[in-house]
Amino acid sequence: MADRHVDVLLIGGGAASASCAETLRERGFAGSIMLVGREPDPPYERPPGSKDYLAGTSAKEDAFLHPADWYAEHDIELKVRTSVMKLDTEAKEAALSTKETVSFEHALIASGANVRRLPVDGSDLEGIHYLRALRNADAIRDDTADAAHVVMVGGSYIGCEVAATLTSLGKTCTVVMQEDLPLSRGFGETAGRFFEGLLSSKGITFIGGAEVARFEGEGERVERVVLADDTVLEADAVILGVGAVPDVMLARSAKLELGEGGGVLCDDRLRTSAPGIFAAGDMCEYVSAIHGRHVRIEHFEVAVAHGKTVAANIMGDDVAHTEVPYFWSDLADWATLESVGPALDGFDDEVVRGSLEDGEFTLWLLREGRLAAALTVGRGDDLDHARRFLSEHTPLADHRAALGDPAADLAAL
Repeated sequence: MADRHVDVLLIGGGAASASCAETLRERGFAGSIMLVGREPDPPYERPPGSKDYLAGTSAKEDAFLHPADWYAEHDIELKVRTSVMKLDTEAKEAALSTKETVSFEHALIASGANVRRLPVDGSDLEGIHYLRALRNADAIRDDTADAAHVVMVGGSYIGCEVAATLTSLGKTCTVVMQEDLPLSRGFGETAGRFFEGLLSSKGITFIGGAEVARFEGEGERVERVVLADDTVLEADAVILGVGAVPDVMLARSAKLELGEGGGVLCDDRLRTSAPGIFAAGDMCEYVSAIHGRHVRIEHFEVAVAHGKTVAANIMGDDVAHTEVPYFWSDLADWATLESVGPALDGFDDEVVRGSLEDGEFTLWLLREGRLAAALTVGRGDDLDHARRFLSEHTPLADHRAALGDPAADLAAL
């Protein structure tokens, strides 16, 4: 028998759980809510970990989604440093690491993702870091304080953002990546060339089409990164951003159905295979109204939107998650990129609106004549049209000229 009962149990101390709790209270939900997170801090934004928090220009509390006392003020029981060890979906009971058993009416699993490890020789040397939590940013900031040369492995968001932040602090940074151009896996060569040019002009070196063979050091600390072609890079520290894998350990042990992408399989309402249990965030594989199939999308803003949809369905609205996924990234204070999509199935055409040379443009990525994703730097208003094109699956093949004309009225499309 459970030690106690709560109406809603939120498993995971991140953005999805916090968003769900906030939305429930905003809508007048009067039942009991417990939010369980294994980190020592209340739910916080992860993006600052590679940007201003890493740079030391903002405090940890600035990243908190709510002040620590907000939860008690809204009658939300926040349990930090606490994990759910076992989930019984039939009995609707959760065994906590505090030795307490809690029964529930509804539960949200939002356990997030874990960093993908790079299994090469020397990967256990000191000075090699992964970035996921704010405590990782603390370790990187301290460890690179006196570093002259830092190597980033991975040419996506983490690699580019950390390189930009550390370069702005006076470090010499090299980015090693499998792809030829940074950020090109999601946005293609045109975008990749723009970001490579921007970041290279600030002093960042890129080595594309490369594989890391091993890390070396004379003692216990990394000193060199050796690539598969025998190129040797001196390194006072290394930061790896080679992706993440959904944390489904609890879900798997609870026998929830998993999807082909490795996440917890959900319908378009974010309901799992167990009645009364939802999933959200990085480990949720849901039916996307935009993509027309099950997808798993990792990003802070997506997790926030998921939390709102789960709250609505706990309240009995029975609504599908239809919000278009939104992304953003700051590269120091040099550029802010925003995008909607993403183009998970690729794209076969692209149109540029604005000027790549001036650093103010929108890149429309099309697939079979319809928008697959849009990326913008300095033209955020275009994203309102992009959301509409994606939601309505607007045919655009005959409107390439208008898409590329900054003076054209996109509202007419």
